[in-house]
Amino acid sequence: EQMNCIRPREYDGSHITFSGINPAIQLRPHQLNAIARVLYGGNTLLAHEVGAGKTFEMVAAAMESKRLGLCQKSIFVVPNHLTEQTASEFLRLYPSANILVTTKKDFEKRSRKKFCARIATGDYDAVIIGQSQFEKIPMSPERQKRMLEEQIDDIEEGIQEVKRAKGERFTIKQLEHTRKSLKARLEKLQANHRKDDVVTFEQLGVDRMFVDEADHYKNLAFYTKMRNVAGLSTSDAQKSSDMFLKCRYLDELTGNRGVIFATGTPISNSMTELYTMQRYLQYDRLQELDMTHFDSWASRFG
Repeated sequence: EQMNCIRPREYDGSHITFSGINPAIQLRPHQLNAIARVLYGGNTLLAHEVGAGKTFEMVAAAMESKRLGLCQKSIFVVPNHLTEQTASEFLRLYPSANILVTTKKDFEKRSRKKFCARIATGDYDAVIIGQSQFEKIPMSPERQKRMLEEQIDDIEEGIQEVKRAKGERFTIKQLEHTRKSLKARLEKLQANHRKDDVVTFEQLGVDRMFVDEADHYKNLAFYTKMRNVAGLSTSDAQKSSDMFLKCRYLDELTGNRGVIFATGTPISNSMTELYTMQRYLQYDRLQELDMTHFDSWASRFG
């Protein structure tokens, strides 16, 4: 019942009328269909090649989402050097859009809180932010704690599973090392309880997130009993675990409709990257199918 039982829906965006768009720019059919996918289909991966017009797809989808009442405020997370370019593309397509663009100065320690308050209180069509600045906006300590505890439980379950299956000592050691580092992060979080005056991601009022060059976040740790699989990542990149936490928050807030990833290289050298993309965008669906753990996912798709 779980094999070959889903026919992907085809999205047709030819009927969409865009209010406020630059009449001199004509979007191509594949761009219209991608926008329809974002509007009607929930979390989305725009995996078009370089030069296919992903930025315009994201911009038009954000503006239409707001016009139709599907979201209140979008945030665009882009590589640091592309914030200004993304902003100029945004205004080229929608000249009257009200956008806020971050600069390096906005996230210096003394002005960070003030700038985050501007995001939270302003009625912007979109906020455009660099990846390293986005990382500096924390999730609430309660949510971070909950996620770390879930990950530790997962790892402990994995250790017991490997022991029951009389798995390799090497695998158990790896899992124990991961558990130890997660526990250290949890202790650090509890010791450094951030001051209450820090504006958290939940307080920004953002309910739709567009992530450009999403392949930058592929180093998301997971545990596995397998060995010699290319691209296995058992150590977390901080920016990836931060992104995962924010995706899970938006899933809860929007019912799995608030996250859009865009990248020309969703898979560069390993099937594990596809699994990682699914964890970001389809985590609840993986849970439904009992495929949140890599080994059960790989046994069906590998």
